[in-house]
Amino acid sequence: MAAPLLPDALWERVEPLLPPPQPRRFRYPGRKPLTNRQALTGIVFVLKTGIRWNDLPREMGCGSGSRCRRRLQAWYRAGIWQRLHEVLLAELQGADRIDWSRAAVDSSFVRARGGGEKTGPSPVDRRKKGSKHHAVVDAHGIPLAATATAANTPDVKELLEVVDQIPDVRGKRGHPRRRPEELYGDRAYDSQPHREPLRARGIKPKLARRNTEHGSGLGVYRWVVEQFFSHLHRFRKLRLRTDWTLPAHDALLKLACSLICLNILLSPQGG
Repeated sequence: MAAPLLPDALWERVEPLLPPPQPRRFRYPGRKPLTNRQALTGIVFVLKTGIRWNDLPREMGCGSGSRCRRRLQAWYRAGIWQRLHEVLLAELQGADRIDWSRAAVDSSFVRARGGGEKTGPSPVDRRKKGSKHHAVVDAHGIPLAATATAANTPDVKELLEVVDQIPDVRGKRGHPRRRPEELYGDRAYDSQPHREPLRARGIKPKLARRNTEHGSGLGVYRWVVEQFFSHLHRFRKLRLRTDWTLPAHDALLKLACSLICLNILLSPQGG
């Protein structure tokens, strides 16, 4: 039997975060509203398949793609997607699945068809318009934070921003955890003015230096972030950006990070 598009495990974590539905008028109630579960099912389907919102099949019972998209953005403005990510990180922390001893940072280019907010010419793809996904992952590849910028934004410029996006991760008694002990990055992050702020945040920078021979050995620890981007781009809606507005794209990015966290949480430890 095929796996359900919206797993119960995901719905059980999302439902308590969602605002209650608005009451309908007694007289002239209008069109029957789309339930939150129906909307989320449509959103996940679009995220995984990469189809246009208007191509969402009505036969799925998820309403129109435009209604699902409006719900996606409304929940983004309400902070639902960020809170969902924090809930899953707390569960992973409580299960001792997050390794704070080291983390890795990197970015990945995604083409933006037709442009959009926070897009720019790619320096590696014939100056075609696109965006960059920046991410920090722990030693096991668990996404701690992810952001989106224009494709021509230097990686090092977004370094502190994506690090500061790591939320306070609860799940255990005592103070919440937020900072990894070490942060690994490639030569694109080589910047002394950025090393000092990392140290001020209690993070030991392990950033490859420019104009040095390859074979520093740091790639042994950085591969987890490349693996994360491989998982991220399985969500086809993030492989080619078609949403003009940043809130819609950023909401899908955060939802994808949450789905990756959920898969790790439900997988056997060490598997």
